[in-house]
Amino acid sequence: MDIGIIVSIIIGFGSLVFAFIEEGGSPTMLMAFSAAVIVFGGTIGAVGISFPMSKLKNIGKIVGVAFKTRNTNIKEQIEFFKELSVKTRKNGLLSLESDLTNDSMDPFIKKGLQMVVDGVEPSAIRGILETKLEQLSERHHDGAAIFEAAGGFSPTMGIIGTVMGLVQVLGNLSDPSTLGPKIAVAFIATLYGVGTANLLWLPLANKLKALDKEELLEKELSIEAIMLIQEGANPNTLVSKLEGFLTENEVAELNANNANA
Repeated sequence: MDIGIIVSIIIGFGSLVFAFIEEGGSPTMLMAFSAAVIVFGGTIGAVGISFPMSKLKNIGKIVGVAFKTRNTNIKEQIEFFKELSVKTRKNGLLSLESDLTNDSMDPFIKKGLQMVVDGVEPSAIRGILETKLEQLSERHHDGAAIFEAAGGFSPTMGIIGTVMGLVQVLGNLSDPSTLGPKIAVAFIATLYGVGTANLLWLPLANKLKALDKEELLEKELSIEAIMLIQEGANPNTLVSKLEGFLTENEVAELNANNANA
């Protein structure tokens, strides 16, 4: 579980409630069941109409991806492929078979190395892996699109809820003393809609996009490394070419580690 995203959500919503209380408001004033039904129910309904069930049925997994901690270390990945390069230049490509029994290895990398061991043509390996990468990225973008849509519908549902509340207020003006509280409750729907859009739905979409970029970078590096291993590239050459996936600081750290090794 990514503690950072949980803390950020708490800080985001908590700061709004705290500021409201500081201004003399009460947390109970922000609670309106009917407004929540309109905003959340309406948003879910609109999203359900916008996307086929084949995409929506995976929403649980998509949320899990957003909240799951993902450890990314490109430098360690380069070191891993360097070790494989040293091994294959010494013992041949068939020596990779022992590494393929490692259950903790990324299935994407395992697929590529298995094809290398099987003697598949380099162009075919690259084509297959790039196709898998495109499909993976497309699934990621589909997940982000669902939350982006929710972020677009939610404020509108909030406005609809507010309008419905005002219609009720204007339809019953017999007791002017109750107008203030009734109007306040009506605007809670707008608060729910705008608040959830900007503190939940749209940030989740952005998080999924950021995770997609990270994974694409890893997978692209893996493809290049697998191709270099198949062609029997020198380990140092392999590292030099893969350094293009690193920032300047990461390159400096990698070179320092190699110097100390």
